[in-house]
Amino acid sequence: MNRVAALIPCLFFPVAAAALEIAMPQGSVLAEDEVKESGSYALPDGPFYDGTLSSRQLTGHVSRQAWHLQGEDLDTEQLIAPLRGQLEASGFAILLDCDASSCGGFDFRFATEVMPAPGMFVDLANYRFVSALKDTSKGTEAVSVLVSTSDVLGYTQLIAVLPGPEAGELPLDKPVVTAPVAPTVVDPTIPSDLIKALDLGGHVVLSDLKFETGSANLADGDFASLQAIAAYLIATPDARIALVGHTDNVGSLEGNVALSERRALAVKGRLVNDLGIPAARIDAQGVGYLAPIASNKTDSGRNANRRVEAVLLSQ
Repeated sequence: MNRVAALIPCLFFPVAAAALEIAMPQGSVLAEDEVKESGSYALPDGPFYDGTLSSRQLTGHVSRQAWHLQGEDLDTEQLIAPLRGQLEASGFAILLDCDASSCGGFDFRFATEVMPAPGMFVDLANYRFVSALKDTSKGTEAVSVLVSTSDVLGYTQLIAVLPGPEAGELPLDKPVVTAPVAPTVVDPTIPSDLIKALDLGGHVVLSDLKFETGSANLADGDFASLQAIAAYLIATPDARIALVGHTDNVGSLEGNVALSERRALAVKGRLVNDLGIPAARIDAQGVGYLAPIASNKTDSGRNANRRVEAVLLSQ
């Protein structure tokens, strides 16, 4: 047995289905658990290279889990070694086995699927990833393992894809009418470009945020910009940001300042309540129409001016 793997006692739990079991380190706590009987997953099979992450699109029974292990002296190899060993012992072929540097660092982190904070956290300079495949009589099984650490916790993300009972077929009790559903598309360049802009320029527009019409209520959904900001703040413990709301010039200055501040506060609330960022690390202010980035004479200009920006205060 790998010497590092032997350092951690393990406990068994099922991943995705009874056909696959992996032992987690003793003391591990399940933080997030999502199962889809019929789902899909893009399994990375190579590092991020030349602007692209190589992956295989898989469908079937998909399980996504995030685990926490308390400890101040954990390292990523210590976390991943026993899991890698179990996959190999179970007949899985390792496709990709890399650390932060060889995976592709920042770009790999934001090109591959990562469960949202606070369930999963990835230190951009300190993580490891393994993906593996196994052919069975029922089809292909796939597993990916992503691990990272903070000062006090080890984080492990497990994503498993197992063959469905009848791939591609749905048992029906009665005739149904189906309509095409437009897929939710997230621009994979948003998080990477956003954090780079924040680091280099000191501020960035959170351009994917959507508010209810005429309201300060932030629309439901997982916004890529907020996921990226949360990951950045978790990975950079000394960083603080200000969220600054902006409006077009329709209406009074007083009313627009109030609306823009409420929208900034709504974004702060999403980061604090849903993504686990301490409130003390985020300021929220509104400046109304005093800092336009486009002309308010056109619809497109007014749309651009209605925005929330993140401003880097300290790092």
